[in-house]
Amino acid sequence: MSKALFVQRRDGRVAALQYLYAWSMNPPANLAEDLRVFFEGCEHPREHYGYAEEIIQGVILHSDEIDARIKALAQNWEFDRIAKIDLTILRLAMFEMIFRKDIPPVVSINEAIDLSKQFSNADAKRFINGILDRLKDQLGRDARKAE
Repeated sequence: MSKALFVQRRDGRVAALQYLYAWSMNPPANLAEDLRVFFEGCEHPREHYGYAEEIIQGVILHSDEIDARIKALAQNWEFDRIAKIDLTILRLAMFEMIFRKDIPPVVSINEAIDLSKQFSNADAKRFINGILDRLKDQLGRDARKAE
């Protein structure tokens, strides 16, 4: 992967995290308009965030399935008590791991841990890593390779 694509994906994950965090607290009536306004406030032109839009649309479209997986994997945790930022990081990473076969699962896990270090508390990375590691074991594919 080129450095430019890596930076664009990293920026996309951060933007998607920020949008999905706000969405989880207050879903908009008009998603398209809300996304337009959101991307107007970002540092780069909207085209730079194409990957963010893929993640955002995918997480929202598959939110019921992703949340069901989180509930099943978050042993001894009540879903409603998971910190919203950690839940958002999990949703983002799980979308990539389940639906984006072009991204090795370990990459999604590492990116999620990096996001948790940047946006959550010190204990979040262990919680997030534990859940995503259990998902990785259920995927039935090589965790270090894209398909």
